[in-house]
Amino acid sequence: MKGVVPLAKARDTAVFGSKAVGLGDAEREGIAGPPGIALSGSIVEAVAAGEQDAIDKVAKSVRLLSAPFAVRSSAADEDGAAASFAGQHLTLLNVPSVRELPAALREIWWSANSDSAITYRQRVGLFTRPSVGVVVQTLLNPDVAGVMFTENPVTGADERVIEASWGLGEAVVAGLVIPDHYRLDRSGQVLERKAGRKTVAIRTVASGGTVEEQVPAAMAECLCLSDDQLAELNGLASRCEQVYGAARDIEWAFAGDVLYLLQCRAVTTGRSAEHDPSSGLTPRGPAEVLQHVPLFAGLDVKEMEQIARLFKERHFAEGETVVMEGSGGAAFFLIDSGEATVSIRGEERGTLRQGDYFGEIALIDEGPRAATITASTELVCYGLTFWEFRPLVEQNGIIGWKLLQSLAKKLREAQDT
Repeated sequence: MKGVVPLAKARDTAVFGSKAVGLGDAEREGIAGPPGIALSGSIVEAVAAGEQDAIDKVAKSVRLLSAPFAVRSSAADEDGAAASFAGQHLTLLNVPSVRELPAALREIWWSANSDSAITYRQRVGLFTRPSVGVVVQTLLNPDVAGVMFTENPVTGADERVIEASWGLGEAVVAGLVIPDHYRLDRSGQVLERKAGRKTVAIRTVASGGTVEEQVPAAMAECLCLSDDQLAELNGLASRCEQVYGAARDIEWAFAGDVLYLLQCRAVTTGRSAEHDPSSGLTPRGPAEVLQHVPLFAGLDVKEMEQIARLFKERHFAEGETVVMEGSGGAAFFLIDSGEATVSIRGEERGTLRQGDYFGEIALIDEGPRAATITASTELVCYGLTFWEFRPLVEQNGIIGWKLLQSLAKKLREAQDT
């Protein structure tokens, strides 16, 4: 199975995604970044499906890196000038070891198939099956990090705009602090420097994940970048424009007095926070639950197993929204363990438990969700996306006909009530 390469060899956006190829370009041009590898969309999907050959291949390649890891989505259409997908596709920081990587890759694969990502795709005219490449890098432990625009994103002025804070840059990206604010002209002269209020810093924890650490009062409102560091950032801005073109949105970090490029993409709007998933329980196979879903009631065991093989495990934390009423949807879920509440227009309508299911119509009509489903406990589901279900039906007329009969039966029952 192909599809795992060092970042310097990631050249095909259609295979590895824009982020991986962009970081590969940086490495080929001598711009420092954390060491890492690129995973193709096909191998990420195989890992998400639990294929052992793919899991073993990724584990073998990642052992060349130092743990812990930063694991970032790199979808084929991500980080473009027209659509950045900022906040839609997942980034997982501080994955502690190789053992936790399969679960991390599965969560990132699901983030590209989540309702919010599907709604975003519909809004920007990219309603196609996502190919979710992933970048796995050694996680830095930065002293200071943040974002930089090579032109002013608000006014369009020809100047650098830098926002910075202590610790990992996610504190800035997620809006957890008021970051320090700097403006530089292209020669590197400082036009403005304004101290923010950086009361927390995001740090890694030994067990995995991150924690918000309180910043001492003396550091919260003092500037976190020196003149030398600002000069280095200006140089990085110039190099990125040479390599990638004008108007760049750059994520960067200083660790051990070295400046690292973490990401470089075209300037877009709509930056929002990325979130961390929670771990869940050990799932069972979906075939047993699937036979109780009326939509699939007419299928025989072999046909049921064909569909069951397409399902992928997904975990939700207590209180997490699984689907949102009115949002776009392209996935059907079976509940393996835990409970979820159903609400319509803010009114609670019921509870879903092991063996229950929801979202089956999204497999067919691509329409908006009819209800909000919220995990009331830790919830483990099996999910099937429109992108995987439709080709199966198109290639198997018998399954398609039986599903059509099931829908006709449901329609008759609705007319008789």
